[in-house]
Order: sequence, then C-alpha cells, then structure tokens
Amino acid sequence: MKIDNHDTFVVLGDEKGDLEGFASFLEYQIPNKFKNQNVVIDLSTNEDLKLEQLLLFLKVSNLHRKTKQSFVFINDAINPDDIPFEMLVVPTLQEAKDVIEMEEIERDLGF
Repeated sequence: MKIDNHDTFVVLGDEKGDLEGFASFLEYQIPNKFKNQNVVIDLSTNEDLKLEQLLLFLKVSNLHRKTKQSFVFINDAINPDDIPFEMLVVPTLQEAKDVIEMEEIERDLGF
C-alpha cells in the first residue's frame, strides 16, 4: 500500500493492482491505523474502473464516514450519475482536498 501523508488527510493507493484485495485490506487498516484521519483512496491509475469494483469499498467508506471523518476516492472512469450518494468520488487530488476542507467546515459548524 502506498501512503502519502498530508496536513489534514492521508492518501492511500494500491501498489499490487488487486482492487478486491486492497478493499479487503483497507477494511482492517482504516479502523486501526487511520481512524482519526481523513482518508483519500487514490484509484486514479484505474482508468477502466467499473462500478462493481468501486462498490468493494462501500463498507469501509460507510464505516469511516460514521466516525465523522472524510473518505474520498480519486477516479474519473465512472459516470458520476452511477455512483451511490454515500460515496464521494472526485477526478483529482485537488478536488479531494477541497471536499475534505468543505466537510471539515461543515463538521465545525455542527452539520
């Protein structure tokens, strides 16, 4: 797993090309190692990502977001209209940063 720490979030990426294994690995890693951090999952190298593959991450995404932390994916292969409303998928790292900043402001305001 590739880890890139930033001030307000951590970017995690798969180095093995096994999305199913990566999603399963994250189900253990996120609650144990990244529970108090905003998380960005970098899937930008998966140019042919399918919705079914993205949905492998739905469980860990929902669990992490319940802890009042952001969980954002980077990828632009899937039609935004097909993505479930509970998953945040943006095309670039800059947009992921922007989403996290907005969510932190919302949390600070009590939303």
